[in-house]
Amino acid sequence: MGTPMSETAGTPKKSETDNAHANRWKALVFIALAQLMVVLDATIVNIALPSAQQDLGISDGNRQWVITAYALAFGGLLLFGGRISDIWGRKRTFVTGLIGFAGASALGGAATGEAMMLGARALQGAFGALLAPAALSLLAVMFTDAKERAKAFGIYGAIAGGGGAVGLILGGFLTEYLDWRWTFFVNIPFAVIAAVGAYFVIREPAGGRNRSPLDIPGVVLSTLGLVSLVYGFTRAESDGWGDSMTITLFIASAVLLAAFVVVESKVKAPLLPLRVLIERNRGGVYLSLGLAVISMFGLFLFLTYYLQIVKGYSPVKTGFAFLPMIAGMIIGSTQIGTRLMTRVPPRLLMGPGFLVAGLGMLLLTQMEVDSSYAALLLPAQLLLGLGMGTAFMPAMSLATHGVEPRDAGVASAMVNTSQQVGGAIGTALLNTIAASATTSYIKEHIGSATSKPAAQLVELQGMVNGYTNAIWFAVAILVASAAIAFTLVTTGKPDMTSTTAEGEDAANEVKVPVIAH
Repeated sequence: MGTPMSETAGTPKKSETDNAHANRWKALVFIALAQLMVVLDATIVNIALPSAQQDLGISDGNRQWVITAYALAFGGLLLFGGRISDIWGRKRTFVTGLIGFAGASALGGAATGEAMMLGARALQGAFGALLAPAALSLLAVMFTDAKERAKAFGIYGAIAGGGGAVGLILGGFLTEYLDWRWTFFVNIPFAVIAAVGAYFVIREPAGGRNRSPLDIPGVVLSTLGLVSLVYGFTRAESDGWGDSMTITLFIASAVLLAAFVVVESKVKAPLLPLRVLIERNRGGVYLSLGLAVISMFGLFLFLTYYLQIVKGYSPVKTGFAFLPMIAGMIIGSTQIGTRLMTRVPPRLLMGPGFLVAGLGMLLLTQMEVDSSYAALLLPAQLLLGLGMGTAFMPAMSLATHGVEPRDAGVASAMVNTSQQVGGAIGTALLNTIAASATTSYIKEHIGSATSKPAAQLVELQGMVNGYTNAIWFAVAILVASAAIAFTLVTTGKPDMTSTTAEGEDAANEVKVPVIAH
């Protein structure tokens, strides 16, 4: 058995540990608020984009950069942000990220042109990359009791899973009834409340700081590699998979990330210690979670278009149409996942959770132009939400459980990286499949249309045919996620009497910092 952290790293003063312990639930409120803001921002801008494009004179060719600038900065800098939180302190990084995100949001809301908007989005992504891993790693080091950890990560998982759909509702309201600029300004009160609350409430447990110097080659290689990967998938969506620049970006990404792995295996203080990745359970979580997010991001896109273009829903009505999925995620995370997490091994929540979500996705392959919302979309969304909520909660917890305190930030960053890269892949891959199937369907059937209404119906049928073709791939991806969870996530249920990491090799167990009760 490993030696308790309190013996190896020095015992924190009792007052410090008591304060950290007493404030942990108050701290969770502000951490959850910050996470909600970051997740909301990923989808809230999508609904506002057409209005912003028109006001700022952004061309059709450049409008994707409003989304891409954020994704590139966020995805590319996550590992760097995670290590900064380990070196600089998670609370300090968290508050700095919140203040920076609020400033960048104010800049975006006040944008007078394309350059100002794109710069603000890139800044939002950069500060989000500081904020997101700091938030998750604070939970990892503050909640060490198995039952409390389950509750905390249940709340966090529900927000991480359902926040994107909440963003669609809020984005619809703000754009339809106020102005698109409020989709940026709304972040400011979130950030200010979370920053002030975190400053006064969060007491980070002592002994978990990583004082090693920053791995500059690792920062450069990982950032460039991840940016190339995310941009490659984004470009594939707009310019095609055979585009020479798309292929070049994928090759560059593979070379840079391979070089990153080599560097990390040799340097004394790596940006991403390979011990974080090669531990079987964490590796399984990163992989299965990334794949699951691929299917979910594509689905959000398809359902939004289906409801607004095919069914004629307004932005606000579209947002409300996603409520069953949000409800399912909250129930799956806070009720099913939290209640069972301390009783069964994580794989028995993750694997079945992904399969239930896959069943909901399977229902959506039956979508047609005149499909009933109540008979098809409602039960499909409930199953998707329940499954994802149940799977996400133990995945979020396991991704940081048992990791050395000095690596908590970068392990948290890997969770966000797998989600961010998964989102970029999902949007590009599934959208490309859908567009190809739609084009083929219209070519085959447009000749039989003898009037303008008939031609419009063929176009709508082609669109829905494209969505259902892509959703079949999403079903397969969720089945693969379940298989990975069952195969690689082999740890048993949490030990209710100890906060030690659970792994295959008991001799290499690592204790997380024990907070005095």
